[in-house]
Amino acid sequence: MEFAQVYDRVESDVAQPLGTAGLAGVWINSNPDTNGIARMEFSEVEGKPAVRVDAIGPNGLIDWGSAPLKLFAASPSSRTTAGFTCTYDFGFAETRLQAMIMKGLIVLAQFHKFKDDSGRMDFFVREYFAVVHDRY
Repeated sequence: MEFAQVYDRVESDVAQPLGTAGLAGVWINSNPDTNGIARMEFSEVEGKPAVRVDAIGPNGLIDWGSAPLKLFAASPSSRTTAGFTCTYDFGFAETRLQAMIMKGLIVLAQFHKFKDDSGRMDFFVREYFAVVHDRY
């Protein structure tokens, strides 16, 4: 099978890289009362797209460090980034981030899985992030 739907049947220049301009900058959580991820900063690490996450901790922000991104286009023929995934492994837990860029926001789905037999329930969170800018 070469395609699963008509949408998949396109001719595209696979040599052309996916544009990441829409991710540039620092993105902050639109919920000032979040108990989760506060901000994300996108960059390149060794020439590949990455994100650094800061989460809310009991005494300030907790730097999760940088994680490589798997980018997704808006369609099979698009060269614009429309979403991404990445995974953070903390040893005791693993967090998978899945995001889409929509109407100038990042809609971030977070899948948190505990691996330490603590009995804590795995959980899901969805939050919205806006890019920080100097327009106003």
